[in-house]
Amino acid sequence: MKLIASYLLAVLGGNISPSAEDLKNILSSVGAEADDERIEFLLKEVQGKDITELIASGREKLASVPSGGGAVAFSAPTGGGGAAAPAAAEAKEEKKVEEKEESDDDMGFSLFD
Repeated sequence: MKLIASYLLAVLGGNISPSAEDLKNILSSVGAEADDERIEFLLKEVQGKDITELIASGREKLASVPSGGGAVAFSAPTGGGGAAAPAAAEAKEEKKVEEKEESDDDMGFSLFD
């Protein structure tokens, strides 16, 4: 990830085709080590390609990847009490709403007194 970030920084800085030495300089400026093999692989993969097109195609690929934000579908055991699950969920929500308010009793005292 740091290699990609250094490549993008170089491109944003106006260097349309950064070299391995450019990436090493960027990485060393923040104290990160550079792996020559990975730098060469990255440069080989992006050689002759427009960075905006690479980012656009990457976004399209990421859009098709499911992320953990969706609802999970499962069947709760009903056993005759089909309304029990929603009632339990409402009870949990009510407990979350009833948060303890902070007291003003300790105002004016330092943490280390």
